[in-house]
Amino acid sequence: MQGLRRNAVIAGCCAALACVALCAGFTPARQDAGSAGYHLAKKVKLGGEGGWDYLTIDSAKHRLFISRGSHVMVVDTRSDQVTGDIPGMNRIHGIALAPEFNKGFVSDGDPGTVHVFDYTTLKVLDTVKTDRDSDAIIYDPGTKRVFTMNGDANTSTAIDAATGKVVGTFPLGGGPEFAAADGKGYVFANLEDKSEMVKINARTLKVEQTWPLAPCQSPSGLAIDAANERLFVGCHSRAMAFVDGNSGKVLGTVPIGQGVDANRFDPGTGLAFASCGDGTITVAHEDSPEKLSPAGTIETMRGARTMEIDPANHTIYTVTAEYGPMPAAAAGANQRRRPPMVPGSFTLLVFTR
Repeated sequence: MQGLRRNAVIAGCCAALACVALCAGFTPARQDAGSAGYHLAKKVKLGGEGGWDYLTIDSAKHRLFISRGSHVMVVDTRSDQVTGDIPGMNRIHGIALAPEFNKGFVSDGDPGTVHVFDYTTLKVLDTVKTDRDSDAIIYDPGTKRVFTMNGDANTSTAIDAATGKVVGTFPLGGGPEFAAADGKGYVFANLEDKSEMVKINARTLKVEQTWPLAPCQSPSGLAIDAANERLFVGCHSRAMAFVDGNSGKVLGTVPIGQGVDANRFDPGTGLAFASCGDGTITVAHEDSPEKLSPAGTIETMRGARTMEIDPANHTIYTVTAEYGPMPAAAAGANQRRRPPMVPGSFTLLVFTR
């Protein structure tokens, strides 16, 4: 995650944590109030060391991959137990899976690498050089390539998923945050520092279009409805933008919480989600390829800024932790301070319909 987003996230994390269980009754997806039918099913204390960033679901093997700073935590979604760990990294952000090649990929922002691991055994196979601040990472099934968003370098790196080798690194024209692939040869990426979106030809590794996202400011999370070529952009201006992936037109916006860091889309329900560090997940419904409507708000916990959804059963996963008091500033210090995470408090929240 980049500096613009970190400030909003840290502000949310500094507040006291509260977990609010929601009503379990079903609410129609198009209704403006409620939680879009979701309720808190489980609250699981996972513990372990390290902060966190993105989550990735492996529906086929019932595994949830969670980035934890210097390692990847792997949770069995049936037992809610930690069943694996991928250690030995520095400052990781995301995980991309390519099961057809029996490989997984972890982005590491320091110094700018991707760790390639065995999808079955979780053993690290190789580490390849990308570019400075490799952050978000996705797998594009259309080109069989993995793409990293290199924030500080203003670039993206493409990796051949079959061989695990770098195909190329190319400029984006701004600082990328998250990305999404349509499976048809294109990758879309937010430029957080410019409030723009780029459309990348995933085969030629060239930016074909750059679109303004106004009124969206400081775009962070990104999800896609690949069937309709529609994108859902989480904006730090507290809005989810609905964007036409063909023309770049912003078709509308839905209000969301503060400190958004992830977006997801569930094609089975037509619901789009924006998870925010203020302790909310905003839910919207894609009424048609031209209209996105508010569908409710899921109360989570403060700091639960990233999320994942299992499209097989529509289950939502998010994580957070408890924090101690803010430490006193050192004399003459001008550095951003963070409250310490309470040891052993890292928690998984599971929401179901």
